[in-house]
Formats: sequence, structure tokens, C-alpha cells
Amino acid sequence: MTEITRVPLQPIAKGSVGKIWLGALALVAAGAGLAWGTTRGYQTLDGGVQLITLKKGEGDSPKTSDVALITYKGMLKDGTVFDENKQVPLPLQGVVPGFTTALSAMQKGGKYKVLIPAKEGYGENGAGPIPPNSDLTFDIELLGFMDFQQFQMQQAMMQMQQQQQLQRQQGGPRGGPSRGRPPQGSPPMPEGAPPQ
Repeated sequence: MTEITRVPLQPIAKGSVGKIWLGALALVAAGAGLAWGTTRGYQTLDGGVQLITLKKGEGDSPKTSDVALITYKGMLKDGTVFDENKQVPLPLQGVVPGFTTALSAMQKGGKYKVLIPAKEGYGENGAGPIPPNSDLTFDIELLGFMDFQQFQMQQAMMQMQQQQQLQRQQGGPRGGPSRGRPPQGSPPMPEGAPPQ
């Protein structure tokens, strides 16, 4: 017959069972808190930049070589608004590092709150109304984004259209010289000559 070796269990001290249950509940609550933070879209990005998703966007995120079209409001820690703009195009490489980091993690149509530590913002120098070593908070809506070269082409086309519209408003050429003015590069008309 085989004998089973028994290991005696130590008795649990009075009141320890309650402590074990409290510890288990604390672990469950901590896990739920982490899950809640993830579902609310809280992320810590490179450089300590914090991104909170208020409204989830869709699709890809901008690359650092892109231009983002955003609506934003920038605030200091005390709530003072230092900058605000609607539907403004911003090249991701033309802003402070923390702003680039945050935009690179966003999706079109999303709304976000971004917390940028001073070292990822304007640092020891500050800028305009932003004091040195200021942490920054931004409310940002990413309306869209495009490649920088595509953006430059669109800008050039818009400038040409504006120049043409301005010329029309000023009575400029509409396919031919305007009345009473010689075309550019024509010799000047002699004094007293009737307009062509």
C-alpha cells in the first residue's frame, strides 16, 4: 500500500481572510481602472506627451511629412488661452516636437486633448505669451491631412485663382487686352491717338 505524504497547512490567522479579499478586490479595481483609461483613449506618447481621445477618428494617422488641417485651442496650465485657430493647415515638421508627436497619433475626424510637457514644447525659452518651462494643453480636432507636396500644389493653384479673380475685379485681361490699354509689351500709343 502506498502512503501519501501529507504537508500540513498552516492555519490562517484571524482577520487574514478579509485582507486577502480586500487585496483581490484592489487588484480587480486597478485592472478595471486601466481598462477604463484605455477605453477612454488615454495614451502616453514619446517624450511624455499625453493624448486623450475625446471622439475617435477614422483611418490612418498623419505622417511627419504631412500637413494637417486642424481646429485647436492652446492653453497654459492655469487655463489661460494663448492661441486659438479654426481650420488652419499646419505642417507636422513646422511645430513643436510634442505637437508633432500628438498629431502623428490622431485620426481624421477625431477630437483630442493633448498635454505637452515643457521640454516637448517651448522649453526654457518660452515664446510670446508662453512663459519659459510651461506645460501646454491643447484641444485639437483633426479635420484632415495631406502630403506636403500635394498641399503646395493646392496652394499654388489657389494663388493663381486669386490673382485671376483680382485681375477681373480690377478690369484686367479676360482673354484679351482691356479697352483703352495697350497689351503688355506693346509700344506706347502716341499722344492724342484714339484708343484701340
